[in-house]
Amino acid sequence: MNLLDPDSDVGNDVILVTGMAGGGKSVAMHALEDAGYFCVDNLPAELLLDFLQVEQARGERRVAIAVDVRSAGSLPLVLPIFKQLRAAGVSIRSIFLDADTETLLRRFSETRRPHPLREDRETTAFGPLDGEAEDRHRILLDAIKLEREMLAALRVESTVIDTSQLRPAQLRAWVADIVSQAGGRPKLTLVFESFAFKHGVPSDADFVFDVRILPNPYYDRDLRPLTGRDAPVAQFLANQPEVGVMLGQIAGFLARWLPNFQADQRSYLTVAIGCTGGQHRSVYMVEMLSRQFHQHGHVLKRHRELDAR
Repeated sequence: MNLLDPDSDVGNDVILVTGMAGGGKSVAMHALEDAGYFCVDNLPAELLLDFLQVEQARGERRVAIAVDVRSAGSLPLVLPIFKQLRAAGVSIRSIFLDADTETLLRRFSETRRPHPLREDRETTAFGPLDGEAEDRHRILLDAIKLEREMLAALRVESTVIDTSQLRPAQLRAWVADIVSQAGGRPKLTLVFESFAFKHGVPSDADFVFDVRILPNPYYDRDLRPLTGRDAPVAQFLANQPEVGVMLGQIAGFLARWLPNFQADQRSYLTVAIGCTGGQHRSVYMVEMLSRQFHQHGHVLKRHRELDAR
């Protein structure tokens, strides 16, 4: 059977896992394997169609494939092939695992793993390697910069997860959420994510709203240890007129523009809501917005700081 024949009964559920070295691809692939996906790491793009045809013949319906700069030569082929697969009716999603440069540097330092673009020879594509810590640091920075450039096109077409502040258990849970939305032709999934500005803005956010100007339950001794998911905090914020105004304005903005994002064939739209500590106001707003948009059909909510506890 020709996999690219639009009249064929193609039912494969395919997830591409890509992203920065050190971004968490191994954790994501383990999560997908636990979810019942047949996982293949570092498959060259030239073999992708043949591989999926074999898996279809074997009856494998859920496949996860990891692609990164280890297959640098075939990276330009990935997006054209994916467009062919989607045109054939294959349910296919791409997850891009990213992290800020400081986090990537720390992870490579802790694991002592070499970067896949670093050439461990006396002279590298990024300059001389003389064993000095400063030179090693510079070479790694250059490798990360080059990697970002090589993967830029894939990142644009993917659901991005910023793993800078995530523990492995969080990442596994977030990947599981994405898996739960898989199946059928891609539809826009709306993600609401709370976060703390003091820990940085999520790099996977499409829109960022700052709610630090709203009354803060933290200054109430009884409310301080609670979160925006607890009834006393929710009641406190619901009683503040400015909270209702901001909630209504954010919801109105999203309601106005969601159809346009859907028409643009976007797979994911991530709305990040931030406050100082990511515990009260941002959490409450995410809870309320996810309820208001539940009829949208594909809604996920994440609490970056709470999930990290």
